[in-house]
Amino acid sequence: MLVIVGALIVIASVIGGYTLPGGHLAVLFQPFELMIIGGAAVGAFITSNTKIILSGTGKGLKRILSGPKHAKASYMELLALLYQLFKLARSKGNLAIEKHIEEPEESELFSNYPKILADHHAMQFLCDYLRLLTMGTENPHELEALMDQDLHSHHEEESAVAGALSNMADGMPALGIVAAVLGVIHTMGSITEPPEILGHLIGAALVGTFLGILLSYGFIAPLAAALGNIITADGRFYHCMKAGILAHIAGHPPAISVEFARKTLSSDVRPGFAELEESFESLPPVAA
Repeated sequence: MLVIVGALIVIASVIGGYTLPGGHLAVLFQPFELMIIGGAAVGAFITSNTKIILSGTGKGLKRILSGPKHAKASYMELLALLYQLFKLARSKGNLAIEKHIEEPEESELFSNYPKILADHHAMQFLCDYLRLLTMGTENPHELEALMDQDLHSHHEEESAVAGALSNMADGMPALGIVAAVLGVIHTMGSITEPPEILGHLIGAALVGTFLGILLSYGFIAPLAAALGNIITADGRFYHCMKAGILAHIAGHPPAISVEFARKTLSSDVRPGFAELEESFESLPPVAA
């Protein structure tokens, strides 16, 4: 919603600032200039990116409209889930959580946390590293290094579409200049025409530069930045799991391990300590 509001403000500000002093809106309607800039930008976008990035562009744009995947309620679920897993592992041993992480969809424990189950990638990350615990991983430093590599690769993959959009935005002003130069060439071919016709042709050529800059800094670059911010926000979900798991391996009690995880969260999604502690008191018991 904020993306749409921002785009409308850009359009209203630019159009209003042009027309209110007496500018003629019809002059800005130059479909051939837009065809040069838009067509060249799309062609360059296809040329410079892989099939994976191209297929993920539509999903990335939908992601911008929907916003971050996880809100405070999701983090409350995650912290409660971690608490129950760590409590079970602490009391019965790490092998006690094996049946839950091998088939989480069939697990009585995981069924209490539908928001977590719905996130396939988060579930895969959590279960993979908990599985390493059941296999005897005990060195938190080695596991942290592995997690960092995993998160780095995941972030690069997630950020590919945002980077591609950013590169596209960087090229739009130059493509606007291309459209303007072509318009000037066309104008020079009509140099014998009366001044009013020449003025119209020169104005049309300058619209190319205007469109290139406006599309870049008014629309595409903000979309790339918005997607990057959403990816960063969603990445906190993984860092939260990482902090909790590492604290558990280090031997901390479940409540302390979850506190390590809670501290990684930003203020807009971080539950209070007392709020979280109160939610733990109402958690159902989990059978080993």
